[in-house]
Amino acid sequence: MKAIILQNAGNAENLEMSEVSVPTIKDNEVLIKVSAIGINPVDIKARSNPYVLSYLLGEERPVILGWDISGTVTEVGKNVTEFEAGDEVFGMINFPGRGNAYAEYVTAPATQVSKKPSNLTHEEAAASSMALLTAWQLLVNHGKVKAGNRVLVHAAAGGVGHFAVQIAKHLGAYVIGTSSAANRDFILAQGADEHIDYKAAPFEETIDNIDFVLDPIGGNTLSRSIGIVNSGGTVASIVTSEFTEEDQQKAKSNGVKLINVFVRSLPEDLASLTDLLEKGIIKPHISQTFAFEEIIQAHQQIETGKTVGKVVVLV
Repeated sequence: MKAIILQNAGNAENLEMSEVSVPTIKDNEVLIKVSAIGINPVDIKARSNPYVLSYLLGEERPVILGWDISGTVTEVGKNVTEFEAGDEVFGMINFPGRGNAYAEYVTAPATQVSKKPSNLTHEEAAASSMALLTAWQLLVNHGKVKAGNRVLVHAAAGGVGHFAVQIAKHLGAYVIGTSSAANRDFILAQGADEHIDYKAAPFEETIDNIDFVLDPIGGNTLSRSIGIVNSGGTVASIVTSEFTEEDQQKAKSNGVKLINVFVRSLPEDLASLTDLLEKGIIKPHISQTFAFEEIIQAHQQIETGKTVGKVVVLV
């Protein structure tokens, strides 16, 4: 089968098309013929940074990147009862670890995929995995966001951001999204009650009384966010693994909780999100699709930092 392999971390041009063997399933796995792959910022971090690559996928080279897939089951392990050949499925597989999604076929634990909603294309399903799970786990599992809360989503036009806006609104929160002015209408269309152009004025001078902040930016944005959060509120980062001593002290003084959560493929979360996708309550936005042979261009698009919604590769 065809797969995109990476011998060494570096530029996008390091991604190479290669012929490899179709993987063999274990008793608790399914073999999936991949139709679409979701590309995430973590793919770019792993591909470009040798330390991130080794942390996520180990030291063996070459590796096959990617964790978000949608496709069709072609074989099931002997212990798998919930799927059969022909089922269309999607999910975030084997993260962290060797997801091996940049390939024509991939194996996955049966617990890490769900039947694809019939109202979604494979492209839309592949877009609705890691980013959607991340937003859900931060807002619901850890942030405990509820009706009446005031939620601030930074970079609200991005992959995680546009899902977070939709989830927060579904939970009954008052949702504020930040972005450049160019993405104002898009963010409001996702359900945000208010938009802030971060280039026009510092957001902390515009709003306060926030209960939950989702921050995919980090650094100064995170530090400034702490000051506008109510006591008992939460600032959740998806980019900062360790908070500075200054930020920790500021948060403690203000009674604010700082969290960083590593997304996990939890079957109960995937089931909840599959239901919301089926009902049309959550809808992925795909800004660009690329052919499998254009994986380098897909990575380069993510690297611009200006992607609206998601980027998907068709296999």
